[in-house]
Amino acid sequence: MQVIQWHNLSPAEQRQCLQRAPQIGSADVSASVRHIIEQVIDNGDEALAKFNREFDHTQVPLAVPSQVWQQAGDNLSDKLKQSIEYAITNIKRFHRAQQPAPLCVSTRPGVSCELKSHAIDSVGLYVPGGSAPLVSTVMMLAIPAAIAGCRRRVLVSPAPINDAIIYAAKLCDITEIYQVGGAQAIAALAFGTETIAAVDKIFGPGNSYVTEAKQQVAQSQRVSVSIDMPAGPSEVLILADELANPDFIAADLLSQAEHGSDSQVLLVSDSLALLRKVKEALARQLPQLSRQNIARQALSHSRLIVCDSMAQACDISNRYGPEHLIIQTQDNEAVLAQVRNAGSIFVGAYTPESVGDYASGTNHVLPTYGYSRSVSSLSLADFSRRYTVQTASAEGLQDLAPAVMALANAELLDGHANAIAVRLKELAND
Repeated sequence: MQVIQWHNLSPAEQRQCLQRAPQIGSADVSASVRHIIEQVIDNGDEALAKFNREFDHTQVPLAVPSQVWQQAGDNLSDKLKQSIEYAITNIKRFHRAQQPAPLCVSTRPGVSCELKSHAIDSVGLYVPGGSAPLVSTVMMLAIPAAIAGCRRRVLVSPAPINDAIIYAAKLCDITEIYQVGGAQAIAALAFGTETIAAVDKIFGPGNSYVTEAKQQVAQSQRVSVSIDMPAGPSEVLILADELANPDFIAADLLSQAEHGSDSQVLLVSDSLALLRKVKEALARQLPQLSRQNIARQALSHSRLIVCDSMAQACDISNRYGPEHLIIQTQDNEAVLAQVRNAGSIFVGAYTPESVGDYASGTNHVLPTYGYSRSVSSLSLADFSRRYTVQTASAEGLQDLAPAVMALANAELLDGHANAIAVRLKELAND
């Protein structure tokens, strides 16, 4: 990783320094995803089977057989099963606490306004598989979906699905599991096939193809489906000062770099000495990883940035808007107070990003690619839709009428004003 002196960069070079991996959102990815979606729309299950053979080199039943559901966990160690159950307990505890309370306000005498929520009926949950089967993502998606009360909770993951994913899905009350991944899985959830019925909203992280597919189906005029957020390749930014532990920081950078070659990791510090120590620690730790080749590719488009102060470091972080933000400084609370844009924040030397990925209780499905500036981390609220209810008595209508009619007439919408006038006339006759 290259050490970059922030104050030596021009404004244009600073913007370039904070760019994500170039392949994300590229024209090639967009065109490929569009082709895949069209194939699924036209050919349904046949297209899914073809893409399973082409991309995942496997031929398995699209729907996971009931016997596989029943035997899920038989080949897993007791330690892994206990760890999954431990994480489920913590994630349930945090998400159950998020259940909304109904809101009812009397805005005027005889005028009642309510805010209510209902669970989304049918949700599709994408769980990355492939080289890194993300068992934890099953829990992060399925648990809030079940707590919210979504009737259909449909899980898709690249074929063949890892046993641990199926085991976790069973414990988290998933209702359907299908062995298909990538853009084709997103297309199936959005448009439906002979086997997979379409859903109302799609959740889950993925690579650049999955992210692009989610955005394309959400913008399609041929289907009404929404998505949770643009959650693409993983990223982390670390804010650290001269007293931070370089071995901890290197380990945290590598824990994200190993996700995929398109992941991105950044370290921003006011200490050049720390950055040099972290570079040395990275060189020591990288060869120890089983996914060192993937991590090395991710490091090639990552950054070590030295700046003039921690205040400037916070400004850089806010400009970048990381998915994960780690703070390891002498005054963590002061730094935290300056942070505005991040998907999830990990404070202190003993809060590695790994705890949030698995078992602290917070959700690890987070906005990437700078969307944390306007998009929130996944929560229970994302699995429900909010709506309002208003009720006006005759007295309430009479109170509202002058303002409503004046505003309607100002907008030249006399039909709106007339809807009030006919009622006032009826009340006057009574």
